[in-house]
Order: sequence, then C-alpha cells, then structure tokens
Amino acid sequence: MGLKNRNRVSAEFSMSSLTDIIFLLLIFFMLTANFVQIKPFQLPESDIKSTAPTSIAVSITKDGTFSYKNKDMRLSALKAELGKSVREASKEEGVATITIAAEVDTPFERVVDVMNIAKSLKARAILATQPRPK
Repeated sequence: MGLKNRNRVSAEFSMSSLTDIIFLLLIFFMLTANFVQIKPFQLPESDIKSTAPTSIAVSITKDGTFSYKNKDMRLSALKAELGKSVREASKEEGVATITIAAEVDTPFERVVDVMNIAKSLKARAILATQPRPK
C-alpha cells in the first residue's frame, strides 16, 4: 500500500535577506548624497521657491571672507579652486553651477567678485536665499 507523502510549503519569510538589501540601500544613498557645504548663517530672504543644484558652493560672511569646502581663502585662491571644480563639474554636468551663499549685510562687491569668477569660467552663478516668513 503506497502512502503519499505530503510536501507542505513553508509559509515562513526570511527577514535576513531583506535586512541585507535595506542595509545596502542605506549605504548607497549615504555615498551618493550631495552634502551641502554652506556655513549656517542668516541668508537673504526671497519669495522664490525654486531649487538649484549645489555641487559648487561658495560662502561669503559679512566681513567679506570667502569660504569654499569649509576652508577660508582669499579671492585669488578661490579663483584657482573654483577653476578646478568647474572643470570637473563641466565634464559631468555640462555647465557647472556655482551657488553663492552670502550672509545678510555682506558687501555686494564680494558677491560680484564671485559672479565675475563664474563668468570668466563660463559657469552659472546663483544666489542662495531662504524663504520669507509668512
């Protein structure tokens, strides 16, 4: 007499593979995230709600100090560093964009200096602002 073996399918779900996938996604997003390199200070206010890429960010404090990649530098050193970064960004993105984060009460001549550097490097220059309170 032949007895039939019943093969039951296990309804268990292995969570170990899911945690591995989530961990790999977390590492991927951490490595590809674009970290903002702007010092925290008061930015000018604006009604504009648009956003732009911040691959190259230059900070200017109200005493006129330029900061790039969290290093304070003079205008001539800034021009050299921006030249390198713009060449690298142009290869990847086509046209590089320099984000200028100027603190409130910064002399406008300092902002114009960075805009002139961007123009000479054939890069776009944008000003970083914060939303105006309602």
